[in-house]
Amino acid sequence: MKKNGILNSHIASVLAELGHTDTIVIADCGLPIPSGVKRIDLSLKIGVPSFLETLNTIIQDMEVEAAILATEIQEKNPGINKSIEDLLAGKELTYVSHEQFKELTKEAKVVIRTGEASPYANIILQAGVIF
Repeated sequence: MKKNGILNSHIASVLAELGHTDTIVIADCGLPIPSGVKRIDLSLKIGVPSFLETLNTIIQDMEVEAAILATEIQEKNPGINKSIEDLLAGKELTYVSHEQFKELTKEAKVVIRTGEASPYANIILQAGVIF
């Protein structure tokens, strides 16, 4: 049994298999997940687990080089946006329209669905390298 880090075997496996520039998505409970993209559904009920709790846990285990967010988060969910900026300080953040964001999710290795129920609480994380 793992002693620390991510205990979810599906997430741990995906993170271990990521290469440089591969992407994963952490999503609220409403983001459409494209056909053909692996889904890891963590949602238990509205709000559980939260987007920020999930993001914070994953970035402790994943080398993140850059992230993509929907532009709409800046106006519709400024609190979550600020928390993301704080958590990913020093990383390249790019904002695209929500429609462009949904198109980019088609290239992700996985979409991790949370119980988050606030607007535009979605992020695409791009893997970096540790050397």
